[in-house]
Amino acid sequence: MLKVGDRLPEFKSVNQEGETVSSEDFAGKKLIVFFYPKANTPGCTAEACDLNNNLEVLKKEGYELLGVSADPVKAQKKFHEKFDFQYPLLADESKEVIEKFGVWQLKKFMGKEFMGIVRTTFIFDENGICTRVIDKVKTQEAAQQILQG
Repeated sequence: MLKVGDRLPEFKSVNQEGETVSSEDFAGKKLIVFFYPKANTPGCTAEACDLNNNLEVLKKEGYELLGVSADPVKAQKKFHEKFDFQYPLLADESKEVIEKFGVWQLKKFMGKEFMGIVRTTFIFDENGICTRVIDKVKTQEAAQQILQG
């Protein structure tokens, strides 16, 4: 998993509209990248909505915001429209971005082990250097966790 001091990985993926988004789009900007397991599930919805509700405050602090999961474009679009998110969601079906950040890991749930996305938030400065990693994301307080950094 990426850690503090690491550089923002170079990536290209598609957003909820099927448009290409790349790491270069965020050059010179502070960036928050949050990874969530699955669109339209309770925890992921709580997290994404909390971030959307606090987007103005985050932008005032100079941040751009990007959500990422392995959901297909169609699912991301539905999720995006249903909650009127004001930031892009990447549909990383190939898991290329997910793996570059190191959040595709072995998980345990109800006695079963499986590979999946570990809910994690990464914060990068204007130089593309990771300044914080939040690996114990409180879904209903995601924005506060970022702002309290």
